[in-house]
Amino acid sequence: MHPVVQHVRWVHRSGAFDLSAPVVMGVLNITPDSFSDGGLHLDPEAAVDRVAAMVNEGVDLVDIGGESTRPGSRSPDPAVEISRVVPVIRAIRSRWDLPVSVDTRRAEVARAALDAGADIVNDVSALGDPEMAGVISRAGAGVVLMHMRGTPELMQNDPRYIDVAGEVTAELRERLALALDAGINRERIAVDPGIGFAKTFDHNLELIARLKELSVLGQPMVLGASRKAFLGALIGGAPPEERGVATVAACVVGFLNGAGIFRVHDVKMVREALQVAAAIRGAGISAG
Repeated sequence: MHPVVQHVRWVHRSGAFDLSAPVVMGVLNITPDSFSDGGLHLDPEAAVDRVAAMVNEGVDLVDIGGESTRPGSRSPDPAVEISRVVPVIRAIRSRWDLPVSVDTRRAEVARAALDAGADIVNDVSALGDPEMAGVISRAGAGVVLMHMRGTPELMQNDPRYIDVAGEVTAELRERLALALDAGINRERIAVDPGIGFAKTFDHNLELIARLKELSVLGQPMVLGASRKAFLGALIGGAPPEERGVATVAACVVGFLNGAGIFRVHDVKMVREALQVAAAIRGAGISAG
């Protein structure tokens, strides 16, 4: 058996998240080609308007990305990525006391985002850039270490696992050790199994079903299943914008299996569902 580990908090540059309740991380892609909201928020004013909407919906953390990491995507120049994310981070900082993460795999971009006021680096390559760990450690930032094999350009070219949950756990353990060796405090590190990143339809389902097994890493867990293709396939090929209810289902199951932080597009819908799930689970624990 793999019991669900309840983590107390996740520390970042300007505070800490209380993980006694689910944390909702709102997605803000400032890209022309992200699979769900590509092109919608390239204008900084449109991006800030979307943040305002997420704040009204009860978001806990906004995750800003300037590079699409959908399967087959190509990386922009780092200067382009910086030009997309930094103005929005500064705008958020001027208007709200809201934690911000930057979704990047490049140390150069992370450094610029942290200088602009970001609190967390959400790294899909789990410190693949050899300079990334030092940038995060020196800034005292939080970090998400996500599992992925290869790069977004090639990651879906025949991904294979003998034991997907066991292999993801082992590979994240290696990245966690690298982060700790670089001086990143354990309380600042979260892990993410990388749903949709070098995973097939069946791998995604099995990982969410077996999330409890990742609790052996001893770190808060992020689940990023929002609007992904495997959910669309399960509900008859629905396009991304029609996968909200499917996302809710994946998040609730993920929560019951140990995830505490949820990276989503549909903030209000997911927040309310997780609030109900947490209350029901809490009542069961109290009764027991």
